[in-house]
Amino acid sequence: MKTPAQTHAIDFDSAKLQRLGFGQPSPLPHRPVTLAQLRQQLGQHLQTSLEPERILGLFFREIQRLVPLDAMVYRHPASDLRLEFGQRGHHSVSYILSHEGEALGELVLRRHQRLTEEELGQLESLLSTLLYPMRNALLYRAATRSALRDPLTQTGNRIAMDQTLQREIGMARRHQHPLSLLMLDIDHFKHINDTHGHSAGDKVLRAVAASIKGQLRNVDMVFRYGGEEFLILLSNTRREAAAMVGERLRQAAQAEDYRADGTRIDLTVSLGCSTLLAAESAESLLRRADNALYVAKREGRNRLAMAG
Repeated sequence: MKTPAQTHAIDFDSAKLQRLGFGQPSPLPHRPVTLAQLRQQLGQHLQTSLEPERILGLFFREIQRLVPLDAMVYRHPASDLRLEFGQRGHHSVSYILSHEGEALGELVLRRHQRLTEEELGQLESLLSTLLYPMRNALLYRAATRSALRDPLTQTGNRIAMDQTLQREIGMARRHQHPLSLLMLDIDHFKHINDTHGHSAGDKVLRAVAASIKGQLRNVDMVFRYGGEEFLILLSNTRREAAAMVGERLRQAAQAEDYRADGTRIDLTVSLGCSTLLAAESAESLLRRADNALYVAKREGRNRLAMAG
């Protein structure tokens, strides 16, 4: 029988921070052995990074000096952020973190033995050390994502695509994993804009982007490549599997109910697919996917074509 999770909400206001000891930082011993010492050391060390995974990983490791845990899960839906550490436990306690109305995510701590009241008190005190580090990390993440995202469709932009493609090609070669690309184009998009207006066209672009993202794994990535073109990067995916994903995307886009002023818009997409060859450059991989997309459109649209 699953044990119900204990859930707590913590709002770190200024008064509470002072009560928990966050005034002026003081010198710390090298290896803390008390709650106060550990809290002070975390308060210093967690602020040395702007990476949520590094901050939370350090926090998870260090708090176990006082309160042994089996797992920790962090969720921040607004940032599409979910991080897991350790293995699942039978008992859990959940904390919703916020500061002055600003949501900082949910932290779930798990272990096989139920936490005592003393341990819960220690955890709540230690959780306060996450406030400013996580707030700064989330702000930095939002700023970075904003610079690398297409504001209309909330997919990656061309800058993000170029950076990610180079990185993924390097990882595919290093680990000898396959890598595939899908280039997707909305058929007759100019006709949609001319007939229904650019506002309707923008709605269609957002809907198609959402449809694409709804069909992909978490590790897959989608970018707005051009006006009505999207590039989908499929990590560790061979040619045959990429073709199946492409066909699924085509069917899902066609099944969407697109409307403008109450009128249904019949919409289809065409796709080109390429899979990384040995020693192939990013430019060549993109060119082959683009050529395959051209073939799909030339042969009647609403179809997927594979690069040779």
